[in-house]
Amino acid sequence: MIIFDHIAVSGQTLEDAKTYVEDALGVSLQPGGKHDVFHTHNALLGLEDGLYLEAIATDPDAPSPDRPRWFDLDRFVGAPRLTNWICRTRDLMTALTTGLDGLGEPVRLSRGDLRWQMAVPEDGILPFDNCAPALIQWDTEFHPVKLLKPSGVRLAALTIHHPQAAALQQGLAGSLVDERVQFQVGTAGLLASFETPHGPRELAA
Repeated sequence: MIIFDHIAVSGQTLEDAKTYVEDALGVSLQPGGKHDVFHTHNALLGLEDGLYLEAIATDPDAPSPDRPRWFDLDRFVGAPRLTNWICRTRDLMTALTTGLDGLGEPVRLSRGDLRWQMAVPEDGILPFDNCAPALIQWDTEFHPVKLLKPSGVRLAALTIHHPQAAALQQGLAGSLVDERVQFQVGTAGLLASFETPHGPRELAA
């Protein structure tokens, strides 16, 4: 079983990604932190129902990592956009052997009091043109959402568009049950629909 955990908005700079989210949703993000191993940094937004959003980008003050960055950030160009969705599991190794192929191998990570493992492909590119979910296992009871102020923003739906949407949906059918996650045939990309204090809003690829 995997559970929808959070979504990621990437930018060429963290300020780009942060501004895009704040302008689109009409709320402010909170500071996040820096990530060792992949040398990225983020800002965070608490969502309703135990979800959260991270704006993420490469850290210009950090050295180049000795492996490709997660979320395919090494190839990221253009305007900031919604790029990834992440699901958590209590048993990452089992999830990787019983679910979709190509989700990667576990990498141990930490930031402050947070400890987790993320499955990252060797080339940093997730299956189905990065439309497959990244898998995470939190190794502490201290989940990021507990650190975040309520924003009044609720994710209504996450729509995954892909030419092989049916195959992706089928690959997740035995492990993910979440009515908010929808699959449609189309050009590869993600669309997140939100209910906010300012009315319906969207973030797209």
